[in-house]
Amino acid sequence: MVKVFKTFVLASLLGALLIFGLPSSAHAETSPMIAALPGFKALFSGSRPSNIGVKEGRLAACPSSPNCVVSQGEEDAEHAIAPLTYDSDMATAVAKLREVVAAQEGSEVIEQTDTYLYAEFTSKLMGFVDDVEFYFSLAEPGTIHVRSASRLGQSDLGVNRKRIEAIRAAFAA
Repeated sequence: MVKVFKTFVLASLLGALLIFGLPSSAHAETSPMIAALPGFKALFSGSRPSNIGVKEGRLAACPSSPNCVVSQGEEDAEHAIAPLTYDSDMATAVAKLREVVAAQEGSEVIEQTDTYLYAEFTSKLMGFVDDVEFYFSLAEPGTIHVRSASRLGQSDLGVNRKRIEAIRAAFAA
């Protein structure tokens, strides 16, 4: 009976999502609908992946699902995205990128080093969390490799790619 109820609630919420659509951008503020349902947001946030970070100069590859983009190692158009670039010194670029990422709706910077920035983006409507990483390559001066991946689901309707392109545009401005 509980399983049927959970399935009904989930189907109803997904139906509402289809009817009302996705928000134009993620937003850290939780919607009143989610806030009214204790524990609901946690249902869609997922766990922080264990493959976060730079290993041997590389960000993790994307899974086979289409809800991820990465600038290193992917040859298929579905997952591949160009890295960001910069002309300033690295410290200035890191500071600027942090400012750009922090200004994005739904973002929370989780970790930053001299060559790496990791942020989580939470969607306003359902509380879905995406993990976004930036690696300032020492082997490729002026290059910032990127990875943006949804924790849950199969498709992200292009949200991760759009997010990186919006960050690219703001970073270049």
